Formats: sequence, structure tokens, C-alpha cells
Amino acid sequence: MRSLIKKISHPFLKLGLRLYYWKPRTFCYDNICIKVHPDVFPPQLTLSTKILLDFVNELDLKNNTFLELGCGSGIISLLAAKNGANVTASDVNKIALAFLEINALKNNLQLKIIYSDLFDNLKNQTFDYIIINPPYYPKKPKNTKEQAWFCGENFEYFEKLFIQLPNYLASSNCYMILSQDCEIEKIKAIALKNTMAFELAYEKKKLVETNYIFSISSS
Repeated sequence: MRSLIKKISHPFLKLGLRLYYWKPRTFCYDNICIKVHPDVFPPQLTLSTKILLDFVNELDLKNNTFLELGCGSGIISLLAAKNGANVTASDVNKIALAFLEINALKNNLQLKIIYSDLFDNLKNQTFDYIIINPPYYPKKPKNTKEQAWFCGENFEYFEKLFIQLPNYLASSNCYMILSQDCEIEKIKAIALKNTMAFELAYEKKKLVETNYIFSISSS
């Protein structure tokens, strides 16, 4: 579960994650199979990616522009491309982007891969759909790998995201997944400060964790 595994500061979970991820692992969804590097957010061991995959698979993406902001393994981007979208996948993890390029070729899927810290290198672009699976634990990341888990001690990731995001909402359907394990009200407050509102689009409870997909729009 993401809520448990994301607490990688716990010594037992940290050790378990290191032992499992000592080499690239395979992950498959809807006949798309990828290799995931140990330094990339693990879709195999978390709920959020699988929930987003099911959600995105139900969207009518044919001929729509699609951005996965912070794509990690890129499996969601590859699914969107398979379903007919014109896909852009961005991340700050260069290893993730290199593996995504290889995985796209192996699956015979085309997409645009961009190195970008949030929207920094995506300016003057528009998207019909934006999908975000954010880091949300309030701790300063020590390296690029930890940026997939931690949003900064003062939620700096969300502060920057919600400053930039309004420029893209006019023409976009934007969806973000969050777990009950994070400070959802704090994140909503940062969004509201930047004139954005959350509306629940989907809810999924599995075992002891509930995940929520929110539609984000200008308030």
C-alpha cells in the first residue's frame, strides 16, 4: 500500500524496499509491460498507480492531448498513448525518463518525453488532460529519488504546483490522486489560496487505505 510503503524513513520498510528493488522490476498493465529502475517510484508496490491506470483507462482520450506531470515509470502515459492520446510525459528523474524511452520503444508506443520540474519546461503548451500523482509527505527530499515521495517540509511542491497550474486549467481536465494518509486539507488550502478548488471524482478503498481522485478547476 502506498500509505505504508511511502513512509520509507521507517527502517524495516526502507530495508524491504531496498531488497526488493536491488534490480529493475517488471510491471504490466493491459498488455503494456515495462521495466522499472530501482530509483523510480514503484508501481508494483503501491496502490495509487494502479488506481490511476483504471481511472485513465475509462477516459475517452482518442486524439486528446494528455500530460502526465511527474510520470515516474510512465506506465500511465503509455496507457494513454495506447488509447489514442497525444501524450507528453514529464519528470525530474532522468533515469525514469531514460527507462520510459526504452519502454515506449519496446511497446511500440509514441509519446513526448520532457525533463521538467513541474511546468518549468512545459510553458506555452496546452493539454486536454493533466494527470498528477504527487509526492505528499512533508519532508525535505534528499535526492531525486525521494522527490517522488516527499513534498518538502513546508509543502513546497504544492506551493509551486498551484502557482503554475492555473495557467493550464482553462482548457484542461486536471486530476490528482491523494491518499487518506496525507494532509488533504492542507493541500486543498494551498490550492484555494491560488484560486483552485477540488471536487471528488473517484474514491477507492482497499484494505486499510482509501485513495481519492480529485478534479481540480479554477474556483
